[in-house]
Amino acid sequence: MLQLIVGGARSGKSRYAASLAGEAQATYVATAMRSDDTDFMARIARHREGRPASWVTVEEPRDPGRAALEAATPYVIVDCATLWLTNLVLTRPPVCDEEIERAIDAGIARFAQAGSVREVIVVTNEVGGGVVPVEALARRFVDLQGRANQRLAQTAQRVVLMVAGIPVEVKP
Repeated sequence: MLQLIVGGARSGKSRYAASLAGEAQATYVATAMRSDDTDFMARIARHREGRPASWVTVEEPRDPGRAALEAATPYVIVDCATLWLTNLVLTRPPVCDEEIERAIDAGIARFAQAGSVREVIVVTNEVGGGVVPVEALARRFVDLQGRANQRLAQTAQRVVLMVAGIPVEVKP
């Protein structure tokens, strides 16, 4: 089954996704890229420390769908689709939105394929709850993320919205 966990920053998305796997064998697909930002790297370290030692971590910033397909565990947690999109948007040389959307569609198809044989849980941020950004790159990102989240939600068998640490089932 493919599940989508969506919510705002610090809403409990990752913790909830991890709770779905519990202590079972899981592959954690990390989409974050290494950074010089010490706060960001500290956040990654906290996430890593919170995972069971039995989990396999795969760092895949550009093609998490492939990593989900190749996983050999009953659970796959992809954390997160927002950083995956960030990596695609900030690719050098830059790529057009159509190319990014093709990559997203291919990834979603791989998540669905993997979800036919194991539990695949994709974490993503809800970025559309605020005002329309003034800056062009931010607007582009919000538009792409909104469309990606819609496609993920349409494909997923289950969608959960995290609100202040409370899971709200949107699509059972």
